[in-house]
Amino acid sequence: MSIFKTKRLATITIVYWFVLLYIIAALVYWFISLQHHNTRMSDLLLNELKHDQPGYNQKVAEIMDARRRKTAQYIGEGSTFLVLILIGAVFVYRATRRQLTLSLQQQNFMMAVTHELKTPIAVTMLNLETMQKRRLEEHQQQKLINITLQEVNRLNSLCNNILLASQLDAGEYKISKNQINLSELAKRVFNDFKTRNAARELTATFDDNLIVTGEELLLEMLLTNIVENAIKYSPRNAPVDISLFKDTEGIHFIVKDEGPGIAESERNKIFQKFYRVGNEATRTAKGTGLGLYLSKQIAKDHHAAITVKSNGEKGSVFTVTLPSS
Repeated sequence: MSIFKTKRLATITIVYWFVLLYIIAALVYWFISLQHHNTRMSDLLLNELKHDQPGYNQKVAEIMDARRRKTAQYIGEGSTFLVLILIGAVFVYRATRRQLTLSLQQQNFMMAVTHELKTPIAVTMLNLETMQKRRLEEHQQQKLINITLQEVNRLNSLCNNILLASQLDAGEYKISKNQINLSELAKRVFNDFKTRNAARELTATFDDNLIVTGEELLLEMLLTNIVENAIKYSPRNAPVDISLFKDTEGIHFIVKDEGPGIAESERNKIFQKFYRVGNEATRTAKGTGLGLYLSKQIAKDHHAAITVKSNGEKGSVFTVTLPSS
C-alpha cells in the first residue's frame, strides 16, 4: 500500500472513531441532562407539598414513582440508541475496511496482470523480430516458435481466467453437465505441463476410467490451476507429485509440492478473489490472484470440495474431491 493510501486510511480511521466517540459522549450528556432535569422536577414537586395536607405520603410515593419511571425510560431509550449506534458503527466500519481491502486487492491485481500481460507479449515480439531479421537454423527456428507458442498459451490462459471470473461473478456462465473421463483429462493436463516444463521433476499416478459429471473446459481449468500453482511456488529442483484415484468418498485429485508452504491462517484466504500471500514487493512468483479463486468456484459448481494442508516440513497438498458418476 502506498504512503498516500496509508495516510488516507489512517485519517479515515481517526475521523471515524472521533465521530463515533462524539456521538456516544453526546448520548451520555443527553442522559445526564434529562436525569438532572427529572431530579429537579421531582424535588420541586416535593417542596411544594405540605406535610400536614391530606394524602401527603401517597403524593410523595406518586412523585417518586414517576421519577423512577422517567429514569427507567431514559435508561431504556439511551441503551437502545447506544446499541443501534454501535451495531451501525460495526457494520459501517466492516464495510469500509472490506471496501478498502478490495480496492487494494484490485490495485495489486492490476499491477500483477499488467506484468503477466507484458511478459508474454514482449517475449513473442522479440522472437518474431529475431526470426524476421535473421536467418536461423531449422532447429533454432523451431525452438523460438515453441517458446512463442508457450507464451501465447500463457496469455490465452490468463485471458480465459479473467473472462471466466467476470462471467461467474455476473452469473452469466451456464454450466453443461456431461460425462467426463477425468483420468484422460488429468493425463492431458499432466502431459501439457510435462512438455512445457521439461526440466522439472513432475510425477503422476492416475487410476484409469474415472468418470465424473460436469463441463470439460471448467474441469480442465480446475486441474490446470492447481498444478500450475504448485509448479509456480516450488523451487525448480523440487518435485511436484500428482495423483488421481477413487475411494468410498469420491474421486480425489491430489497435488503435492515442496514449496514454502501456506500458513494455516492463510489457507482460507488464498481462495478469495485477487488474494495473494504476502505483498507485491515481496512476491517473486507470477500470478493474478484468480487461479485458486476460480478453482474454488468451479469445484463448488461441480459439488466438489477443495482443501489445502501442509506437506510435512515444507510444501502444500491440494486435494480436490469430486463425486463419481
